[in-house]
This record gives sequence, structure tokens and C-alpha cells, in this order.
Amino acid sequence: MERLARRTAAAVIVLGLVVAACGGEVASDVPAPVAAPLTTLPPVTTTTSTTTTSTTLAPQQLDLVVEPEAAPVRLETADGTVMNVETPFSGELAGPVTVSLDVAGHNPMETTIDLAADQSVTLWLDPEGQLLHKIAQFATGGAPKQVAFTPDGAELWVTLLAGDGFEIYDPRTGEQLAAVELPEAGSVEVIFNAAGTLAYISQMETASVYEIDVATREVLRRLDTTGVWTKVVALSPDEQTLYAANWVSNDVSEIDLTTGEVRRKLRTVTTPRGLYVTPDGGRLYVAGYEDGDIEVFDLATGQGDVIFTTGGAMRHLVGDPATGLLYASDMARAMVYVVDTSTNEVRELAATDRVPNTIDLSPDGRVLYVSNRGRNNPETYYKPGPEWGTVVVIDTASGAYLDAIVGGNQTTGLDVSADGTMLAFSDFLDNRASVYTIPSYDVLAAGGGGRYQAHLAELQK
Repeated sequence: MERLARRTAAAVIVLGLVVAACGGEVASDVPAPVAAPLTTLPPVTTTTSTTTTSTTLAPQQLDLVVEPEAAPVRLETADGTVMNVETPFSGELAGPVTVSLDVAGHNPMETTIDLAADQSVTLWLDPEGQLLHKIAQFATGGAPKQVAFTPDGAELWVTLLAGDGFEIYDPRTGEQLAAVELPEAGSVEVIFNAAGTLAYISQMETASVYEIDVATREVLRRLDTTGVWTKVVALSPDEQTLYAANWVSNDVSEIDLTTGEVRRKLRTVTTPRGLYVTPDGGRLYVAGYEDGDIEVFDLATGQGDVIFTTGGAMRHLVGDPATGLLYASDMARAMVYVVDTSTNEVRELAATDRVPNTIDLSPDGRVLYVSNRGRNNPETYYKPGPEWGTVVVIDTASGAYLDAIVGGNQTTGLDVSADGTMLAFSDFLDNRASVYTIPSYDVLAAGGGGRYQAHLAELQK
């Protein structure tokens, strides 16, 4: 379907745009990988406490909801009063209040709510054994394509392929902070400069990239890529150059950010998507979707060489500047590969769930997170398929599975906060985003695979 959409781009309607940008029809159904049996974990206590004080506060209103189900809750106030209630709960209490939950099939949970003022609180129960903890889930605009934390982690930006622009949320509460319209269409991908002062958002239909002031959320300028169907964008290390992958014109635009003009266009393999610039600014890696290519360009000469081909559908690239390792997701092969950029040697890292999409690394490079759309609908992949989307957590040193999350319909966008404490992902066909807290690497490594083994039995709807 993606290849057909690419050849008939001029006649595509809005639904077709949504279909094409989602990442492509994949013919192969790769069997789910098998992991070691899940070991029994000790009880996990998740604490999301705000400031705790020994002074009893005046009574305030507490509205408490537990997701995904109503549950018995133990409430203990500062004066030692204990209440056993059912959720949803609504009442006046003198804070701080300690909330304890222990529900069969879920991780135990304990958190302290300050209650210095009236509060409405939603607590998320995690499936038993899961190591990442859900803290928010919220509805978004149409077809949330990508999610990205601002460098300070204060905001989560969500691009909307079927919307009129993009939205901004508080990742810890799910509160919408802004909805920003862009001229003519929605948006595909978003990245930030290192300082977090500027955002660059691509718009596929107009082959544009918008430079946004993060503080004011105003469009500073529109950059014309002069390509066709612009998707992924990447900044050079000195942030003076923007690279933009043009899906239909089969090239990458190199844009001078001082002038805003296209300096040159690099002719690439068919349907370029993922991009990665090496830390020295000397080379550009390109993921070719049509044939599963990884191509590398010498930016001094503009010469490109294909270093690896799977015959699949290479989608996304993410690199670790400290180690020189580059990771690539192949949607058709349901596989993540590793490129040693010092030698350009490529090896398999791990199999994923079906139709892997976006990938991201922890800041220390030890953990790789992979969003997976799940098996496609046999009629068309812009309808929900027979499997749930997922996020798989992989140890980059060994390829071992550390944890897994079952998402919704077509889990697509994914990002890890710059400090490595939060993970966000979007469910493309559900118009929804979710946010999780991430434990330390030591907790992940000692977790016996988390819910990886258990989640395999939950993929089928």
C-alpha cells in the first residue's frame, strides 16, 4: 500500500495521507520471538509522592480514580486514621494521605498525595511483573504520528497527521497545554534543538518544515524542502544544518538554517525515512524503506553508498554518540539491527513484535525501546488489525528483553525523555498517548524480563 501511495501521491486524499505516513503495509508476518520464562518478582512499590509533611493539613476534597478498574483502596491520613474504600472515591480528607493498592494480577502500589488543595487523581495499576509504571493516558487529536519530550521534560509535543497542526501536553498529568494550527495540513515528525528553544516540525503534504519558538509556540519560519512528501528531519551536531527526508522524491534536503535555503539535495535509495548524522557531522545515514536499505553519505562529497540491504522495510534510525553504534528498525523483518559506524559492519540485535516502528535509546545507551504496530488488518492497515500494538524494551549489550507494554491500535510514535525517566508513545488509530516512568537500568536488568514473556500471550485481540 505504501508503495502504491508513493506512486500516486498527486491524487492522494486525506485518508491516503494518513495511511502512507503511518509507515507502510508489510507483507510478512514474522513469528513473535521466544524469550526465557518469566521469573517471579518481589512486590514492586511505585511511589509518586509529592512533598510529604508531618503537619496535618486542613481537610480538602479528594476525587480518586483507579485505572484500569475499580479497586479497593487503603487510605491513611496524617493523624493515623485508616479507611478502606472502593474507587472511584470522593470525599474530604486531611492530608497528606497515603494511598495503598494491592489488586490481584497487578503490581502493588503505594503513593502519598499532599492534599494541600482539592485534587482529582487518577492512579494506574500496572500488570503484574511490569517494570515500567504508567502515570498518564490521554486523548489526542487525529492520528498522533509522533511524540517528543522537550529537552527539559516539561512538555510532550504530539504531531497530528490527520489534524491541523500539533498539540502540547503536560506528560505527568495529560493536561493539554496548547493546540497549535499549522497552515494547510497536519504534521509528521518533531525534533528540538539541544537548548530546547526551537522545534522543527515536518509537514508531508506541503514538503515543509516549520521552525517553532518553543516558549511562545509561534511559527518563526517555513522551510521549503523542495522535495515531495517530507517526513523525518535531523539536525547537524552544530545545529546549523537541517536534513529532511523526502519520501516520494527519493532524496534528502540539506537546508542551511542561517539562510533557510536548500543548500543541496542528496539523491538516495527509494523512499528514504530514518536519518542519523554522526557526531563529527561528517556522515549521514539514511534508512531506505522500499528495499530495507541502510545508506551512508559522505557529507563532504555528497557520495552515498548502500552498506546493508534486507529486502524488508527499514524505517527508523537512532544512534549512540558515545559508542558509535547505530540502531535500525526493519518493519517487514520485525528486527532491530546494529551498525558499528566505525566499520559500517551490521548485525542483528533482536527480533521485535510485528511491524516495529519508532525506536529510541536511554541516555546512557544501555536500553533500546521499540514501538510495534502489531499484525496488519488483512483488508488495509489503516483499520485496526488483529493484534494490539506494543512497546518492547531491549538490552543493547545482549539483545535480551527487559520488559514489554501492551498498547492500543497501532502503537507508533515513541520517545524517551532526555533524563531517561519517562517513556511516551502514541496509539495511532486510537488517537491516544500514554506516559510511563522508567526504573533504573539495574532494576530493569534484575527484573527477569519484566512482562516480556507474559505479553506475548496478550497480543491477539
